[in-house]
This record gives sequence, structure tokens and C-alpha cells, in this order.
Amino acid sequence: MAAAKNGLVCLKANDWILIADKAVRCRFKSGEKIVRQGKKVEGLYVLLKGSATVRLAPHGGPRTMGPGDVCGEVSFLDGLAASADVVADGEVEAYFLDRAAVQTLIELFPHLGSRLYQSLAAILSQRLRDVIGQPATKA
Repeated sequence: MAAAKNGLVCLKANDWILIADKAVRCRFKSGEKIVRQGKKVEGLYVLLKGSATVRLAPHGGPRTMGPGDVCGEVSFLDGLAASADVVADGEVEAYFLDRAAVQTLIELFPHLGSRLYQSLAAILSQRLRDVIGQPATKA
């Protein structure tokens, strides 16, 4: 899961064990919305199986997500409504980690919190670069 382009790339194997223990496993049918634009998301989704499409009209075409990718992070971070719909392309399985579970993990394991938020920052940075058409290259 750490290999996903829009995933929690800074997490370590032990972090994933802790997350899996606190997360709720969710299943979505084809066409079902995982995240609804305009609705507040009270946690993070990490796709485990299947793919989903991010629909962010009118800001560009759809974007596909797969295993290891995260969605709901913008609403999770700013506490506002989701900025896009995320729709299951077929059968999708995901972890849902609600805000309270994240807070508990961070209180118990501050280094996990640091790696989690560093991962979320990297995800948002990459997505911003994708939107503005500037590829991420290391100097």
C-alpha cells in the first residue's frame, strides 16, 4: 500500500498494523459514492481493492484511484465539505479511519501522527501539481 502514488507513503509497516486495528472495513458497489461532494467526511478512506473515479467538475477530467490511494483527506483536514465525488468503478473495499480513531492513534503514537500528516501533505502537494500541470521532479 505504501507504493501508491496518492497513498500514505511515509507510514511504516507497524503503522499499518495499528491503522488496520482501528479502521473499519467498508465495501462499495459499482457506481456507489465513497465520498460525496458537498458532504463533510469525518475520516479517511484508504482503498484496499478495486478502483474509483474522482469527479471534480468543472476543474478537469476524472482521475482514477486504486489500492493504497487515499480519499476524503481534504474534508478530513479542513473539516469542511468534500471537494469532489469519489465513485466506485466496480466492487471496492476500503479502510475507513474516523477522526476519533486518528486522534487516539496520534495521542498514543505521536510518530505515527507525524508520518500520517507528512503523507497527507505529500498527497495534496502531488494533486496540486497534477492540477496545475507541473510534474514533480527532484532537483
